[in-house]
Amino acid sequence: MACPLARPNPERGRSPVGRLPFEVWVGRRYRCAMIYLDNNATTMVAPEAAEAMVRFATELYGNPSVAYRFSRPVREAIAGARAEVAALIGAEPDEIAFTGCGTEANNAAIFSALRTQPGKRHLVTSAVEHSAIKRCCEQHAPQGVETTYLPVDPAGRIDLADLDKAIRPGETALVSLMWANNETGVLSPVEEAAALCREKGVLFHSDAIQAAGKIPIDVAAAGIPMLSISGHKFHAPKGVGALYVSKNIPFQPLLVGGGQEGGRRSGTENVPGIAALGIAAKLMRERLAAPTRDAVRALRDRFENALLDRVEGAEVNGHPEHRLPTTANLHFPGAEAQGMLILLDEKGICCSSGSACSTGNPKPSAVMTAMGYPAKRAKSSLRFSFSRYNTDEEIGAAVEAVAAGVKKLRALSGYVG
Repeated sequence: MACPLARPNPERGRSPVGRLPFEVWVGRRYRCAMIYLDNNATTMVAPEAAEAMVRFATELYGNPSVAYRFSRPVREAIAGARAEVAALIGAEPDEIAFTGCGTEANNAAIFSALRTQPGKRHLVTSAVEHSAIKRCCEQHAPQGVETTYLPVDPAGRIDLADLDKAIRPGETALVSLMWANNETGVLSPVEEAAALCREKGVLFHSDAIQAAGKIPIDVAAAGIPMLSISGHKFHAPKGVGALYVSKNIPFQPLLVGGGQEGGRRSGTENVPGIAALGIAAKLMRERLAAPTRDAVRALRDRFENALLDRVEGAEVNGHPEHRLPTTANLHFPGAEAQGMLILLDEKGICCSSGSACSTGNPKPSAVMTAMGYPAKRAKSSLRFSFSRYNTDEEIGAAVEAVAAGVKKLRALSGYVG
């Protein structure tokens, strides 16, 4: 059955959401018989986090920067959220600055590294980074900043020897490596890279936007000076993130003004978002410590193994072990991704062909290209990403739909394996 995304509840009428004015459809509830397997793009807000959002938007809506009693619980909520986010990644609360998103956190890290080390005009990152890193590096090129992009192997991982050669003592302002790739889920050797940078006296940053809340992270134990996270990747709302900055390094803010966040990020705080981020961080930290922490991995493995068994020629893109427990990026020869997305959408299944930020781009994935895969493979690969809210029943139904979709497209194209 097609996913009735545009269908309101029967008691509210039958008009498609796209045909309704904003003030009408924004307040309605829509039922969707869907299976959501695109959690690397965004996640459902945890009910507990949503409850906190509503409370701080409608009851405790005071400005945290003012002194009267009405704003006191608001300030306390921000402090509590800061402590929870810090605990999730092994930091101290005063090392956490809330941001508007992960992109802002990434940009702020690069900006600060260059501004606090004016004599250093060299950056090092990898060829598979998110555009929030790549484009920020490119933007600094006219100011004489050079960027070295480390290659990756067919499994999607850098060689530490390449990093060692790329660092220029006295010139390199920052090495920035994503902890987990958003398309393949492949994990970078972040802790080893951070150690190498410490050895050479070079500042290190990790874009941990896909990793935070999904795998254990301890910035103190790993000796990582800066790290970015984004709330909507682990069941907090969109529009809130955080940048961890070690108290042992200098920092210059990207945004200046009222001096909020200890002077590290000016702008009145998004209190509903921050409160929800704190709740989500607490929930994810508790889940990582629980005996059931591998439940999502089990769902992913069941889905992946079933398709590898049923679909001839199907393969995993990226390293089979060094990857997030939530991500499966699969190649289906003879079944173009765009056609598969249409067929799966008709069945109410949400997945993607790559980064959500590059949807609609006809070019093959830059990540797949960097891994050495031909365009044909990149264009017949799909990313499925799972969360704690997926069920065994959903996995079974999704396997059937994907296998049927591949079979249909292969028949239409005359594919012979």
